[in-house]
Amino acid sequence: HLLISMIYEWTLLLLCGILGSGFSEKPSWFKNISTSLFKSPGDILIGGLFPINELTSELSKRVKPDDLECNSISTYGLSLALAMKFSLDEINSKENLLPGITLGFESYDTCMQPAVVMRPVLQLLTKESTEELDIACNYTDYKPRVIAIIGPNNSELVPVIGKLIGFFLMPLISYGATSDMFSDKETFPSFMRTVPSDRWQVAAMVQLLKEFGWNWVSVVGSDDEYGQKGQQQFSSMANQESICVAYQGLIPVYSDPEQAVKEILNRIVDAKVGVVVVFSLPKPARDFFIEVIKRNMTGVWMASTAWALNDVVATLPGINSIGTVLAFVDITRPLPLFTPYIHELFTKMEEMQIPQQPDTKISPLDNICPRCSDLSQANVSMVQIKLVQRSAFSVYTAIYCVAHALHDLLGCNTTHCTLNPRTDNVYPWQLLQSLQKVSVDLEGVNFKFDKEGNPNFGYDVMQWNFSDTSDTTVHLDIIGYFYQNLTINKNKIKWHTKNGKEPMSTCSSDCGIGQVRRVKGFHSCCFDCIDCKEGTFLNTSDDIQCKSCPAGQWSTLRSTSCVYPIYTYLDWSNYESIGLILGGILVLASHVWVGALFFKHRGTPLVKTAGGPLSGLMLLSLVGTCISLVLFLGQPGDVVCRLQEPLNAFFPTVALSVILTISLQIVCITEFPEKSSDHLENIRGRGSLFVILGCCGVQAGLCGWYVQESPSLTQYVASLEVTYVKTFLRCPVEPMLNFGLMLGFNVLLALVSFMATFMALKPPGQYNLARDITISTLSYCVLWVMFIPIYTSLNDKDKSIAQVGVSLLSNIGLVVAYFFPKWQLLVKHPELNTVDHFRTFLEGVPPTPPEES
Repeated sequence: HLLISMIYEWTLLLLCGILGSGFSEKPSWFKNISTSLFKSPGDILIGGLFPINELTSELSKRVKPDDLECNSISTYGLSLALAMKFSLDEINSKENLLPGITLGFESYDTCMQPAVVMRPVLQLLTKESTEELDIACNYTDYKPRVIAIIGPNNSELVPVIGKLIGFFLMPLISYGATSDMFSDKETFPSFMRTVPSDRWQVAAMVQLLKEFGWNWVSVVGSDDEYGQKGQQQFSSMANQESICVAYQGLIPVYSDPEQAVKEILNRIVDAKVGVVVVFSLPKPARDFFIEVIKRNMTGVWMASTAWALNDVVATLPGINSIGTVLAFVDITRPLPLFTPYIHELFTKMEEMQIPQQPDTKISPLDNICPRCSDLSQANVSMVQIKLVQRSAFSVYTAIYCVAHALHDLLGCNTTHCTLNPRTDNVYPWQLLQSLQKVSVDLEGVNFKFDKEGNPNFGYDVMQWNFSDTSDTTVHLDIIGYFYQNLTINKNKIKWHTKNGKEPMSTCSSDCGIGQVRRVKGFHSCCFDCIDCKEGTFLNTSDDIQCKSCPAGQWSTLRSTSCVYPIYTYLDWSNYESIGLILGGILVLASHVWVGALFFKHRGTPLVKTAGGPLSGLMLLSLVGTCISLVLFLGQPGDVVCRLQEPLNAFFPTVALSVILTISLQIVCITEFPEKSSDHLENIRGRGSLFVILGCCGVQAGLCGWYVQESPSLTQYVASLEVTYVKTFLRCPVEPMLNFGLMLGFNVLLALVSFMATFMALKPPGQYNLARDITISTLSYCVLWVMFIPIYTSLNDKDKSIAQVGVSLLSNIGLVVAYFFPKWQLLVKHPELNTVDHFRTFLEGVPPTPPEES
């Protein structure tokens, strides 16, 4: 295919730049080039903000203001900083521009981070020839160290520094910040730029769509200031021009975009659009087109300036298969001397290189690029990238605008200036007024600012073209330009479609079930399909909005009706229920087994020691605990819910009160040996009965209070706010205080029994009953204390399962720890079931400590 003459011109200029030193005469001022890259003295200083380095630390770990590291060089940002140096050296070499006056500069790194850019800005605002930022009531006569600032490079940093610099009315001329919000002169009074506003880019895109009759499009943006604002402005302006936006999507910038990109492409396919506007930064655009290539999708892709020339997208394998790419790029001009200048500069630096140890005492502001001293002729290629070449012109233009504005402000002609900055005060606010009126001719282009600080030129419209061979190199062909109005040459466009003809993209696609139409602009044929959210429904497709569900009903996403909620519960056939039932049967079997064995040996010393008839009462209460757990299974009801928690708390109280009576007997024997034999019978008889009845009475009172205070299941369900279609229903456990008191009382009984027995002496040669009580009550306490934090963190279903599970575990814990040692003695050592082996507990004879040998 044919490339237009501009491509040849750029290629020729680049070759001249590379080979110029050997085949053409250098400008005489090249001999005076300083190797100081970021600072140069002068009668008037200009500040520069460039992304010379990239962030290498994690912002999330920042604790102190200086906890930021930018140790990776950005060749793009460094190239633009060198473009500023080149521009000022060229200006200083011209005798007819600012005659007798030298412009100096101070360039600083922004690291593209708001936390970093504030430091150089504060440095640039310090008082002339000092390191101090004065606080004054009147800043009219305040002279900062620089008279203007060039930068920053993107829209993310301007809101951070723009208002501060605007307070001083110091010109802030950006070479890359395109967000239209900075056109507001009330908020950013001193902001200007040498690149067009995104508002103009949006206007150019809309005019291009109208030119081809495309009124059904999608717009995709990067999820940041640039993409969001661009997407919003495009949608707004498209609506005004009867263009329907079928779908809008944002590509994540700070998280993995893969799933989001897949969803975006799914929606684009569903909308059946033929044209997609991609308003994105380069990296998100790359992530987007990687998935486009994987899916073998084709269409018309409209590229914004941020990624139109960026190689991270243009060099993707398979990029030639995506269809037609129409791109907008800033109108710029090549700088013929820039590349030879850099070649000369790097040659000098290479000749002067002296190995140096890094000086850690130097401030990062004064040593923004420690490794730049190693630059050599081999690094010249970094300024030959087309993106750098075009961006360099924006920096070049900003510098020349300042120079010409100073030329006018100082009353200069071709030989001298009326004002001398060495003796006369020149203030930034005066320069701002001069800049607003400046008009400069650069490389055949007339440049001036409008009243909003925007440039007076627009964009080149280009098409990405691909070779017919296997070569995937992207060639850029200019097919038109835009400034206020679009001029396009359709004959130069090569459509990458199946038939090679101009594609169509018109309204509109139908909405799905449960989606309501949201009209874009005033055109009912073009609309977005909006899902009816949960809790709303769309009765008929003619409804213009989703209706809210009536009280007590709910709906899922994209519903056509609302339903009463469905409540699930621990059904008998559930896996969880079956597991709990099997566990309960196992525990019941152990109760029956122990009970049968004790009944068989009733009247023997062991059974009497274990409590006699009270041990049977204890086993029956444990059986009751197991049986009461069935109340947690099956469909709950008012009666079931009234009994569920009280029975689950009351039955263990009976068993624990029996253990408590036996613990008190042990205390009596071990702590009051002189009186134990006289009173032991009373303690075992009426005393035990009183203790058991007293404990059960207290628990019964707590259970009754709980039943009185807690709502019925019917009342509980009626009070629920329905925000679900299906949920688990359990009996209300309210109030929690009463519930805690019931369980806490049982734990208290176990704790008292434990405290009464854990220090009791083991009778020499006799059965250690205290050990059984200590272990059983300790296990009970541990289980229920652990239950509390676990219970509070679970959902309703798991709470029920956890409570049943812990009840079974504590139940089997009492059986295993208290009864199984006695079962072992009855079965394996029946010869020990004698009065002598249990004499201490049967007759109240205190244990005798073993004699020391």
